[in-house]
Amino acid sequence: MITSLPTQYAPAERATTEDLNQQINFFIKNSLQSEVLNAVPIIVVILNEHRQIVFANHAMDKFMKLSGEHSSHGKRHGEVLRCIHAIESEGGCGTTEYCRTCGAVRAILVSQKGNASVQEYLISREGNLDPLELRVTATPLNTYHGTFTIFTISDISHEKRRRALERIFFHDVLNTTGGLTGYFEMMEEEDPQIQKECLSTIKHLLRKLIDEIKAQVELAAAESNELAANPKEINSIDCIQEVCEFYRHHIVAENRTISVDLHAMRIMFVSDSTLLGRVLGNMIKNALEASPEKGIVTVGCAHHNESVEFWVHNTSFIPRNVQLQMFQRSFSTNGSNRGLGTYSMKLLSERYLHGKVSFTTSQEEGTTFRVTIPLVLNIN
Repeated sequence: MITSLPTQYAPAERATTEDLNQQINFFIKNSLQSEVLNAVPIIVVILNEHRQIVFANHAMDKFMKLSGEHSSHGKRHGEVLRCIHAIESEGGCGTTEYCRTCGAVRAILVSQKGNASVQEYLISREGNLDPLELRVTATPLNTYHGTFTIFTISDISHEKRRRALERIFFHDVLNTTGGLTGYFEMMEEEDPQIQKECLSTIKHLLRKLIDEIKAQVELAAAESNELAANPKEINSIDCIQEVCEFYRHHIVAENRTISVDLHAMRIMFVSDSTLLGRVLGNMIKNALEASPEKGIVTVGCAHHNESVEFWVHNTSFIPRNVQLQMFQRSFSTNGSNRGLGTYSMKLLSERYLHGKVSFTTSQEEGTTFRVTIPLVLNIN
């Protein structure tokens, strides 16, 4: 056994080459078992006590070929799926702090204690590879060669995306249309001043409804790689003020203040104003939702290494367990009907605006989200 590897969660040690080869050969020689598992349409692998793959069915072999790799033997699941965290430490898959939130690693550790486990989780992948939303099962397997884990992987990305889009879309539309109904009823009043005030609010709610529909259409197109950026010259201050003005009238801004930083720089750059506005809007909306009553959300921008950086600050602190899951599609800090705000800002910024999203948070300084994009968006 190879020892002395660092870990922040699951054990990092791996089997020696000799032990690993013996385990692989043991399962290869069991032809009946191989035939049964190869007939299963989902990925099925068998893991040793070090979470290394010692058998993989045809579904895994097919996935490996699509990924341009040749063998899964000896690797851990995150290394095969090319999880971004699997290469962050010398110990590999399962050994970083982020792995504490990984449903797959948790399921495997449960199975190693003698219990079956089913988990759903999202895996962020290297480079430009799309994230995967997976359902995994881990079941203990006892043999005279030792204890192993039967580990299955099902891709539920499409199912989860459809359900999330429908859930959030219906939630937002119902809220807005409910408000419209109430104001239309108030317009039945004969008082002209009340009618005028109601009409103004109705116009705003209709604009909000249209914006919510556009947001979901854009997100669906972005995930399907069907979204096209439309670069044009943008004034940074004008962009900030336009988004801030919209969200000052949003329901989440009630009893809260949106302020443009006095030192925000006026920068002329070329990008997609619609997509950038969507990103900044999500940043502001998330900050408002996190702020207490009478809280202040501050928005600013500055030159940053041949790029333009926009930032949104609020006084709240993000707990560590939430930080580790930030930007994941399936994770929400705002209830079961929410959760695409940070994911959307990362998707649009990095895939279509060629930028980078990040955040810092502390008890003393609060939380600041940043998006940095090039001064000129090249879409060729």
